Amino acid sequence: MVKLLRQDHLRQSANILVIGDPRLMRSGETVAGEELPEIRYIDDIAELNFASARIHHLNMSRDGVDDAVFGKASAACGAACMAWLTRAYELAADGTIDGICFLPFNKEAMYLGGSEHVDELSYARSFFKLPNRPSEFNVANGMWNGRVTSHVPMKEVPELLTHERVLESIELTDATLKMAGYDRPRIVVAAYNPHAGDGGLLGDEEILVIAPAVESAREKQILVAGPMPADTLWLKVRDGHYDAVVTMYHDQGQIAIKLMGFEKGVSVLAGLPVPITTPAHGTAFDIAGKNLANVVPTTNAVTMLVNMAERRNAVAGLDLQVGLLA
Repeated sequence: MVKLLRQDHLRQSANILVIGDPRLMRSGETVAGEELPEIRYIDDIAELNFASARIHHLNMSRDGVDDAVFGKASAACGAACMAWLTRAYELAADGTIDGICFLPFNKEAMYLGGSEHVDELSYARSFFKLPNRPSEFNVANGMWNGRVTSHVPMKEVPELLTHERVLESIELTDATLKMAGYDRPRIVVAAYNPHAGDGGLLGDEEILVIAPAVESAREKQILVAGPMPADTLWLKVRDGHYDAVVTMYHDQGQIAIKLMGFEKGVSVLAGLPVPITTPAHGTAFDIAGKNLANVVPTTNAVTMLVNMAERRNAVAGLDLQVGLLA
């Protein structure tokens, strides 16, 4: 966070409100060996006044947070993260803020802290009382990945692959990319089975579920292809033939997109009233407190958030070059 907010272009791109415990921010300054300029600490949202400072920090101190050990999940920190996220959702709901970027949450800590939700996305659906299922998209090197199922055991995936869920995921992908500035998103849908089922020899989900859902999406004038074998379609996306992939389960897309752009990747929570982004990497407890964190994914996440809030192309201005794609 400290390294992020030290960047001049980000401070100029938006009015920024940090929600958290000021003691953690000061701890971050110590770890990074840098101080944040032009930050105003406030105790009440009514004190928000961006004419006086471009960065405000809303003080929501929590007992036990400053005693937490680097690199170890704790109930105090998990409960604190949920409290701060709840406040962000509240401020988004009442129009005080136009978008949210959160740094990675540790799911174990959230559970220890009393969260009843499997992740922040399911909590968002509950908080905003959404009738439709939101989804998480990962973005790296201009490639988008949405998924039909996410944080569920693999044994439950087959029964969750229904025509309605696949079609809903395609429609959400189309709508999300349009919100992100793509006039006519090009979407490809992954098969579930090896070799796309080989005509039913290796499974029939493609024939019975996925292909009919793709055809239904085409009837709605969505530019979509598939189902295609998941082990090769990413090459076509990498080479620019498609903008987004709809995968059937978590790792089917996550492994590919993180391999091709982990150092720059962003996650976008879609289907919500406001744009919400986060860096695609995790909490990285192994390097916590060592001043080794790569700030680029978080910088990209904030840039995408500002772009989407202002209805610009979401990937404009992102640092996308990495590895073999440079």
